[in-house]
Amino acid sequence: MQGVIDKINQQYKKSQVVDVRSGDTVRVHQKIREGSKERVQIFQGLVIRTDMKNSHTSRITVRRISSGIGVEKSFLMHSPLIVKVEVTKRSKVRRNYLSYMRDRTGKSARLTGVDFDKDAVNDIRDHEAEKAEAAAKEAAAAEHEALAAAKAAEEAELEAKAAEALAAHEDTAKAE
Repeated sequence: MQGVIDKINQQYKKSQVVDVRSGDTVRVHQKIREGSKERVQIFQGLVIRTDMKNSHTSRITVRRISSGIGVEKSFLMHSPLIVKVEVTKRSKVRRNYLSYMRDRTGKSARLTGVDFDKDAVNDIRDHEAEKAEAAAKEAAAAEHEALAAAKAAEEAELEAKAAEALAAHEDTAKAE
């Protein structure tokens, strides 16, 4: 039974997600559906909690101050609604749950920044998806070439008919 559950979990799990830690400042790009319209909303804030990091239900809690009021959102990392998670700043923290940050405002809420390679952390490449995309592009190019060849053959046939009709017209004009 557990094997079946694991298969289903793996089916919905993203192949790679960004390595997000507590204390990171992140920008989460989330799909929002309003009626029939769909848009991407960006939520930027401090990660105050990471849960079950290696699971398909891994979750981060992001906190930001909006108009003087603290707003927290939890995001499932493997959710199809999460388009992208981008780490903008990494800070030195010694805990996983930064619940004490809820009480801090102003200068006391600052965290010491740590140097990190932004490009390496935020670069997520799914090689299988890239191969599938390249194969789809090749197939589309081959289909386009086949259509162009068919269209060229059809145009050549029409030109031949037009030349034949023109020759027949000239022959009837000379006969008169």
